[in-house]
Amino acid sequence: MNIQEYFGRISYNKPHKDADLQTLTAIFQHHIQAIPFENLSMHCGETIELDLQSTYNKIVRKKRGGWCLETNHLLFWALQELGYDTCILGGNSYEPAERAYTAEMNHILLKVVIQGNSYIVDAGFGGTYQMWQPLRLISGKDQPQVPGIFRFMEDNGTWYFEKVKRKHYIPEQSETPHFTDTPAVGNIRKIYRFTLEPRHINDFQELNTYLQVSPDNILQKKSLCSLQTTEGLIALVGWTLTEMKYNYTEDTDLVHVTTLTDEEVEKTLEDKFSIVLENKLVP
Repeated sequence: MNIQEYFGRISYNKPHKDADLQTLTAIFQHHIQAIPFENLSMHCGETIELDLQSTYNKIVRKKRGGWCLETNHLLFWALQELGYDTCILGGNSYEPAERAYTAEMNHILLKVVIQGNSYIVDAGFGGTYQMWQPLRLISGKDQPQVPGIFRFMEDNGTWYFEKVKRKHYIPEQSETPHFTDTPAVGNIRKIYRFTLEPRHINDFQELNTYLQVSPDNILQKKSLCSLQTTEGLIALVGWTLTEMKYNYTEDTDLVHVTTLTDEEVEKTLEDKFSIVLENKLVP
């Protein structure tokens, strides 16, 4: 495993001698714009191994993406190699249908400390809830980024991560402009909660196995692949391709939705996500 090979994978060629915030932000943005958040292995009959060498080979050498357990683990390794003070944390994602956080820890994120300030770095949430820059670990403060306003709320040692929703403009849906998710005042989307207890990748081995065999989780039900772009994001869920441009007009994201055929799915993965699968995908 070689940090220069990782830099090649994420097209990063700037100086990196200082483990500072500016360098962290640049590496992070290259990472999320090069490495898709995807669970395609589960829908290609491949087993996902949760060890660094397997993750490195898959993402760096085979130019694939991965889910949070893989992409954040790879980022953790890279940041350690570069001399950052970083540790793994565990999160419980929010399930809107249940209106509750999961009982079991099911997400991995990173904490990075720079000059006494703590930042949360998470390259593994995908979609519209993907942060674009490290976020200061500070309670109750709005932190605006291109994807929207993020914030943390802390209560008795538990941290809650959330985002203010924006409207979506979907031209295809009707003759008249169609808006969804019209935000009411204080319309907040809860994302996950976490504590600052340091974790090890082995703490997630059981979760990694469970998610690959449990039929009732979202990752089993849907094949997902999303990638952040310079303007927004692209996402392929099953046969549905969504392309989003953030802040197309004030507080509104432009969304294009296309339904693909089986043949188009593979071509789209190659053209838009630079992914060539070794095994047959069943969307």
